[in-house]
Amino acid sequence: MSIWWSLHLRREAASVPLARRLLLGTMETAGVDPDISYDLSVALTEACANAVEHGGLIGAAPDTGAYRVTAYLDGDTCRIEVTDSGPGFPEHLGTPRRSALAESGRGLCLIEQLADHVRFRNRPGQGAVVSFDKILKWREGALLKAS
Repeated sequence: MSIWWSLHLRREAASVPLARRLLLGTMETAGVDPDISYDLSVALTEACANAVEHGGLIGAAPDTGAYRVTAYLDGDTCRIEVTDSGPGFPEHLGTPRRSALAESGRGLCLIEQLADHVRFRNRPGQGAVVSFDKILKWREGALLKAS
């Protein structure tokens, strides 16, 4: 069995915990191991916070515009994508690698540490996409455990 959902959210700080709670509720209901759920929720929080902070048109206020969060639980894998409409990642960024002492960018590094596979990409003229996958572990008696 698989589950997927997609949210279209305003670029407001209040949208971040909404996405996180929906993910955690989905994981709890499906029977995903709490440690895996927590890792994914932290990574999602960082990706959403990045979209809120940087994901709008240049010069737009943080509370204007929108971003999208899509989560897929399929078999033993969860994939999450956060898509915004901002200017995208700087060309030199490639795969974000920042110093722990850097003023910004630590969230992207945290996503890389918490997920099994991460991809940062630009959609020319349309914004940026952060997608990440994690192999799921299941609690005993989980409802959606892959067979």
